[in-house]
Amino acid sequence: MVKMESLNIQGMTCAACVRAVERAVGKVSGVQSVAVNFATEKAQVTFEPSMVRLSDIKLAVANAGYKALTEGGLGTDEHQKRKDHEVRVWWLKFALSAVFALPLLYLAMGGMLGLPLPAALNPMQFPLRYALLELLLVLPVLGAGYQFYTLGGPALFRLNPNMDSLVALGTGAAVLWSGFATLRIALGDFRLVNDLYFETAGVIITLILLGKSLEAVTKGKTSAAIKALMGLTPKTATLLLGGIERDIEVGDVEVGDQLVVRPGEKIPVDSVVLEGNSAVDEAMLTGESLPVDKTVGDSVFGATLNKNGRLVVRATKVGKDTALAQIIHLVEEAQGSKAPIANLADQVSGVFVPVVFAIALFAGLAWLISGQSVAFSLTIFIAILVIACPCALGLATPTAIMVGTGKGAETGVLIKSGAALEMAHLVKTVVFDKTGTLTQGTPEVTNVLAALGIETKDLLALAAAAETGSEHPLGQALVRRARAESLVLSPLKAFEAVPGQGLSAKVGTKEVLVGSRRFLLSFGIEVGGLEADASGFAQEGKTPLFVAADGKVLGLIAVADVVKPGSAAVVAELKRMGIEVVMMTGDARATAEAIAAPLGITRVLAEVLPGDKASAVKALQAGGRKIAMVGDGINDAPALAQADVGIAIGTGTDVAMESADVVLMRDDLEGVLTALQLSRRTIGNIRQNLFWAFGYNVLGIPIAAGVLYLFGGPLLNPVIAAAAMSMSSVSVLLNALRLKRFQPIRRTL
Repeated sequence: MVKMESLNIQGMTCAACVRAVERAVGKVSGVQSVAVNFATEKAQVTFEPSMVRLSDIKLAVANAGYKALTEGGLGTDEHQKRKDHEVRVWWLKFALSAVFALPLLYLAMGGMLGLPLPAALNPMQFPLRYALLELLLVLPVLGAGYQFYTLGGPALFRLNPNMDSLVALGTGAAVLWSGFATLRIALGDFRLVNDLYFETAGVIITLILLGKSLEAVTKGKTSAAIKALMGLTPKTATLLLGGIERDIEVGDVEVGDQLVVRPGEKIPVDSVVLEGNSAVDEAMLTGESLPVDKTVGDSVFGATLNKNGRLVVRATKVGKDTALAQIIHLVEEAQGSKAPIANLADQVSGVFVPVVFAIALFAGLAWLISGQSVAFSLTIFIAILVIACPCALGLATPTAIMVGTGKGAETGVLIKSGAALEMAHLVKTVVFDKTGTLTQGTPEVTNVLAALGIETKDLLALAAAAETGSEHPLGQALVRRARAESLVLSPLKAFEAVPGQGLSAKVGTKEVLVGSRRFLLSFGIEVGGLEADASGFAQEGKTPLFVAADGKVLGLIAVADVVKPGSAAVVAELKRMGIEVVMMTGDARATAEAIAAPLGITRVLAEVLPGDKASAVKALQAGGRKIAMVGDGINDAPALAQADVGIAIGTGTDVAMESADVVLMRDDLEGVLTALQLSRRTIGNIRQNLFWAFGYNVLGIPIAAGVLYLFGGPLLNPVIAAAAMSMSSVSVLLNALRLKRFQPIRRTL
């Protein structure tokens, strides 16, 4: 039996680390797949437990130079504390480094810039004192950045170099050369006082630590959506036991417990209302801003806000089974998943660092052979190593996916994976199931046409009274409409249904018939001029029901599964986006086209049996177009799974939602637009990130190698290279955070 485990990976610093972990784990026998996310620092591993133990996988990670920890289900506080601690540590290291790097930089560069220096530290008069002071100042900086050496060095020896390896080798070379120069100065060769690079190593480490600190802060913002979701759960609940109320921890609530929820309090867990009426704000769950009225028998969900009435509820789901916990789980999985577009960065980063080493070594030696000094060649070598760190490459894709899926969750659109998010931007055809998706899914009275001398309300009241004995959906639609209009229904004294035709009943003193024209004709009753109206209703996709009493036809009532408000506007917006819209239904073609026409849908797949829906989607895919299927029922599940992107209405069945790639948490087709537009925006953001990450290295490496210097331009200082490298990662993160401002386009809604 295949098992999937999520592991926290510690020690990763760039995309090359991701590649190293994936290679190491992928080689373990029994591991079927592994996907490592640099932004979330998590690995999703699928393996065969009978062939490999989780401890073996952790050992493989350790042998690659990293540490794997099993997910412990951290609560909100622990999760936040861990991230806050990480940010504090990075800032502390930066502060310590800066305290010593700034005077080191002043000491090294002050004289060149004409800034005052104590006479006792004049490098020309006291070269050894000057060199030793620089050495003393750089040592604490090296201590603050020790992880570059403890992680980068071993990775280099394992032939899996990473960003730390580049920094360690570059700054290490500067320190070693400067140490050698200091030794020569101590032996009397004072000329080498101009070849000290202690300040280069110190400032490079300080700038990279600053970049890491900013990166840690910005990373925290990319996962703000999941933190916000985790923080929604109330801490306590009011248990009602034996008529006595007492406060308990939410974690202690059990299924079946009766709980009291006062106005202004959050509902502790998923429950059903036993007593009371109230309006509940479900915005955190569905993205819907308007509160929803709740009464006895209605379901309420954990972490939603009870607005204005006291409720007594019975807990139905607790802990990891609640709707909020399931949402958090889906969002976490999506944010930890890898989109196919990320493979490009992974493949490049796998060979990028070794290539950079080769380029740096070649360029340094080339300048040395051409007659330049060791110091000049060392500057080239260090600048190339530092500017080429592939941090931005590793962050380009996962950060955008984290923000994009988080933004979707905020608007009630759950995108289950990075692959689904990427695929959605390629969709060219959207197939809508009709019943329950484009339409309400339950029939409603649309027209009441009374014969001359009969009031429409009397006609509806009489027919509804006859239907009170029926369980047929059409009959129930009449009863609902009559009650909605507060009509008084006469008592039903007798009732007989004729399946597929109609019913006969005694309402008060009247003998009532409700049904088809053929049903009335069987009793010798002619429908007269109403037949033309009935034909017109049928052409509009409505079901006409004739009503007669005491042998005389009284009128006609049309019933239909009405289109959801906003469906036509959603279809229009999809068309404006260049997407073809198709309606699929089991209805007869005439009925289906009657419903599709006012929606603006011209392509209709009618008379499709439930078992043939997946085949219909497959046939559409044969044309080479990417298909999104939108549905809500059990019979939609195979089609949702077959489609390139399956979109399930969250008010539908669990089976449909399990089969889908995207789940809309509220019964609103605007979520389809949100999912497709968000996908397009996110993939665009990823492409921007990858362009800048690749472009930065493509331009940076030649400049660092001295190409501009060859043509009389400036030489890139390694300090500037370090600043540019650090800011490149932060810029990628900031660009991904722009997705938090995403708002779906609603021109016609």
